[in-house]
Amino acid sequence: MSPKSNQKNAGSKVPVPARWRRDVEKVLITERQIARRVKSLARQIERDYQGREILVIALLNGTVLFLADLIRHLNLPLRLDFIGVSSYGSGVTSGDLVFTKELRLDVRGRDVLLVDDILDTGKTLSRVLPKMQILKPRRIRTCVLLDKPSRRVEKIAPDYVGFTIPDAFVVGYGLDFSERYRNLPFIGVLRPHIYKELGGDAGLIHGA
Repeated sequence: MSPKSNQKNAGSKVPVPARWRRDVEKVLITERQIARRVKSLARQIERDYQGREILVIALLNGTVLFLADLIRHLNLPLRLDFIGVSSYGSGVTSGDLVFTKELRLDVRGRDVLLVDDILDTGKTLSRVLPKMQILKPRRIRTCVLLDKPSRRVEKIAPDYVGFTIPDAFVVGYGLDFSERYRNLPFIGVLRPHIYKELGGDAGLIHGA
C-alpha cells in the first residue's frame, strides 16, 4: 500500500534556538509545520473512517506527542491502546525486538489505526503487524509521523505519512537519543559528535 496523498517532504531554514545549538545541527521540521500537517492527517483519517469507530494503537514511547496532537483533531469515535516494543542491542545500534507491553483491548473485528513516530528500516512494523493480524482485526492501517525510505530493509509502506525525511538522525517532538530531546517542539538533526561518542551512526541508531 502507498501512503495517502498530501505527503510532505521535510525541509526548513529556521535557525536552531540558542539553547539547543550545541546538540542540534539544524531544524528539519518546524513546530508550525508539524501542527499544520497533523491537522491534515487527521482530516484524511476522518474521511477514510467516516461513520466507523476506530481503535488507535500507538507504539511506545516516541509516539506520545504525535499521538496526543493527532487524536485531539480526530472527530471520530475511538478507543485507545498501547503496545510497547523495545530494541535491545550493542550500544546505540538496534538489536532484537522485545515486546514490553501487550494490548489491553480486544482487536477482533475492529478498524485499527497503528500509530508510530518513525518508519526507518521497517523492522519494528514487520514484527508488530503480523502480531496484530493474528488478533483478527477488520482492517489495519498504519500512520507514521516520519518516513525514512532510504533506510528500508523490510517491505513496509505506511498508509498515512506526515513527512518524508532524508537519512539523518532526528530528535524532538517525541523522538529521542538516549531518552533525551523528546521535549523539543520541533524536529531537528542531531549533531554527529553527540551519537558518535557512543560509537553509532545516523543509519544504525533509529532502526525502527
